[in-house]
Amino acid sequence: MKNPVWTTIDFDAPGIQSDFARVPHSSDTSAYGWIPVPMLCLNGGRGGPTALFTAGTHGDEYEGQVALRKLVHDLAKTKLQGRVIILPALNRPAVAAGRRNSPLDGGNLNRVFPGDLQGGPTAVIAHYVATELFPLADVIIDLHSGGSSLDYLPMALAHPGRNETEAEAVRRLLTSFGAPYSALTDGAGGGAGATLYAAAEQAGIPAITTELGSGSTLSEAGLAIAESGVRRVLRDYGIAPDFDAPEGRTIRFARFLGRGDTIYSPCDGLFEPFVKPGEQVAPGQKAGAIHRLDNALARPIELEFPSSGIVAFRRFPTLTSTGDALFGLMVEAQN
Repeated sequence: MKNPVWTTIDFDAPGIQSDFARVPHSSDTSAYGWIPVPMLCLNGGRGGPTALFTAGTHGDEYEGQVALRKLVHDLAKTKLQGRVIILPALNRPAVAAGRRNSPLDGGNLNRVFPGDLQGGPTAVIAHYVATELFPLADVIIDLHSGGSSLDYLPMALAHPGRNETEAEAVRRLLTSFGAPYSALTDGAGGGAGATLYAAAEQAGIPAITTELGSGSTLSEAGLAIAESGVRRVLRDYGIAPDFDAPEGRTIRFARFLGRGDTIYSPCDGLFEPFVKPGEQVAPGQKAGAIHRLDNALARPIELEFPSSGIVAFRRFPTLTSTGDALFGLMVEAQN
């Protein structure tokens, strides 16, 4: 069954085109309506590779959304040797609501790839990306941040590839993007094979994602990493060879530790962290405390790190519930 999403954009036509990926959605107020997912195609008309850039997969993550909107204006003044397809608000309902998940169907777009035409609008968007846009792309970047719930060390992440050729292509992309940390992961801690970049790996396309900020606000540092990273990729891959892009920094490669090394909240309460992302910690070191909501006389529950590593993320909100992820660890690895 063909995906019902439609657009007026002709991806093969040279020039700049702006429209929507129009996602059919029948609601109480609009029986035959569609959801407007903004989409732009900038085609140099000279052959060359295609980059697919997305942001707003989670609506409360802003660095990528702003970076891609700014990128469009720079690309409009640049001679392209390839094509750039940009969707800066991929889960448009979630973006409009400032929420991680869609208010229409509760869908987490980065947990439903490669999509499902029998599902809600979130799954249909994923299916459109996987079946209609992936075949056009030679390289993919899906920009994410910690969002409302996490304070993340700025980094880029990628699945390792299914063979040596794919692994080399992924490492080239990570090196070109140039985030302070780069991590290869199987995604087991968040989405596994149901994320956009995992689906891209299964399609044989080099793809990375990022974590570039914390809280439901805009990080200046994270925005700068996103802006410089996508510019370098477009330059290095010959799509925008004349693009001015700062040289990449020395990348520290890392790998995430497993769920057994992640600290989760043991109860409802107020989370008091003792360390920040980027800090090196040791086994038994005090990580933080939970002040119980149900018993003001109870002593705080102290949390300890189970192993050594670098703090990759910590929970951003103070109010926490049983099972919330509070800290995640990674260790440096050979590149």
